[in-house]
Amino acid sequence: MTSENGSPAGSPDKPPAGVEPAAAAHDAAASDAASPDTPTPEAGQPATVPTGGPASDADESLGQRFLHHLWAANTVTVTVLALALAVVIGGVLMIVSDADVLATYTYLFARPGDAFSASWTLVSEAYANLFKGSVINPETVRAWTAGEAEWTAVLRPISETLTYTTPLVFTGLSVALAFRGGLFNIGAQGQAIIGVIVAALAGFLLPLPLVLHVIVAVAAGALGGALWGFFPGFLKARTGAHEVITTIMLNYIALYFLTWIIVQPGVQNPDRPDAISRPVETTAQLPRLLGDGLRVHAGILVAIAATAAIAWLLNRSTFGFELRAVGANPDAARTAGISVTGTYVLLMVVAGGLAGLGGATMVLGSTANALTPLVAAQIGFDGILVALLGRVKPWGVALAALLFGALRAGGNAMQSGSGISLELVTVLQALIVIFIAAPALVKAIFQLRAARSARLQTSMAKGW
Repeated sequence: MTSENGSPAGSPDKPPAGVEPAAAAHDAAASDAASPDTPTPEAGQPATVPTGGPASDADESLGQRFLHHLWAANTVTVTVLALALAVVIGGVLMIVSDADVLATYTYLFARPGDAFSASWTLVSEAYANLFKGSVINPETVRAWTAGEAEWTAVLRPISETLTYTTPLVFTGLSVALAFRGGLFNIGAQGQAIIGVIVAALAGFLLPLPLVLHVIVAVAAGALGGALWGFFPGFLKARTGAHEVITTIMLNYIALYFLTWIIVQPGVQNPDRPDAISRPVETTAQLPRLLGDGLRVHAGILVAIAATAAIAWLLNRSTFGFELRAVGANPDAARTAGISVTGTYVLLMVVAGGLAGLGGATMVLGSTANALTPLVAAQIGFDGILVALLGRVKPWGVALAALLFGALRAGGNAMQSGSGISLELVTVLQALIVIFIAAPALVKAIFQLRAARSARLQTSMAKGW
């Protein structure tokens, strides 16, 4: 039995003629109830539904987009605000540590101008001396233009900054490279010490001509650091020993080996009763770039070349790809056919060689010309801070080392010009690292909006 249109009677596919479907009736009722102000789309035009949301990027002007991204939690904004926070807190610490300025706050409500004036004078002069000692001193420039000073005096602040920057670039790159491979290289200090020892021994024990002697001494420092980096890499690859433990222990071994070898016959300076070695021959010392009056030496050029080489290694070489793959996921890298154990060993060898270069520049450059128990200072541990501040990227590490070098050079000027303790400069460095390493804290303090493509995560080693 069929209906007039040919479909079976009672078929659910189509209702009887003249009966409107329930959905159509509902749509018609909704259409009748619509507001008369709602525009009706013309035939053939798609209906538009107002979202009521904020304007899109296309609707924003260039200035609006700039302001929108300026106060977002991107890397540049967080870094600048972290520096500003560190400067402000450093100023507060200067005020608290100065007894004369602090005394003006005892009668703050009676004469507030005294406290504010004394505080501003202290902090502004301290930071002005920091700038003069690390970048340029306007008074020296005026004296030079008037013919009352040598040109070397104008470039001395930059020279000091670059001198302190040079070893930090190498140790920062050493720590950053290990981070990218998933390892936490705390042993940069020990690797730098071994680099100092081997470079100095090559510098005063090998009778070589001028150019060859410098090359051999620098290469010896790099090889010494590479050897000291091989041990934790090998132990990590073969036995699974954690690199943090092994590198810390190797730091102590290197330090005590330095104190022992200095006093050995043939190494200790025969004209000195204290623990100091023979001086490095002048043929093995890195040449100074701006003459004997300024301390900046050719090590800064080697540091720039090393930064470019590590950037190429990470981003353009096969080993760099394998290194980043192992650092991201060792199991996946192993499944893809990458030798994880071999990568660990080679990674620590390269990282140790970089730290050894940093140590070599300490004794072959202008910082020292002989071995002492403190010849390597703390460049290995400072390299950890530099690597974190540079977000474990080669050129970021170089800029972070430049900042730390400026703080060190300017800190000396602050101490001599304003009487500010050099330890406060170290506190300032620590504050900068704390705020930059904790972008969420800076974002919360300044109420920054979330960046659309911000990548503020700090790269840390696996398992740490």
